[in-house]
Amino acid sequence: MANRHRGEIEAVLGGERMTLVLTLGALAELEQAFGGEDMLSLASRFETGRISAMDAVKIIGAGLRGAGYERSDEDVARMTAEGGAAGFIAIVADLLSATFGGAGGGAS
Repeated sequence: MANRHRGEIEAVLGGERMTLVLTLGALAELEQAFGGEDMLSLASRFETGRISAMDAVKIIGAGLRGAGYERSDEDVARMTAEGGAAGFIAIVADLLSATFGGAGGGAS
């Protein structure tokens, strides 16, 4: 079971219930992927609510790897989510909310 106080969420990806968490290492991975921004800049970027499909792949991939899964971004890009594209966005919103605080989505 995911512990939201540690920034963990649960999501169903590819038909499998998985835990995602943006650890410090996962956040560093995202900083590099999004141009070497610092964590505050990273949080501000995501606050806009404008998330591309590639952003979602990178965020979900980093969250899975942070939780210990060995999944590449290519693996994540081939996954399905309940609710289709809206399901992916809900997962990303919930993960970012668990990581950075604030009101969040309800993907579980």
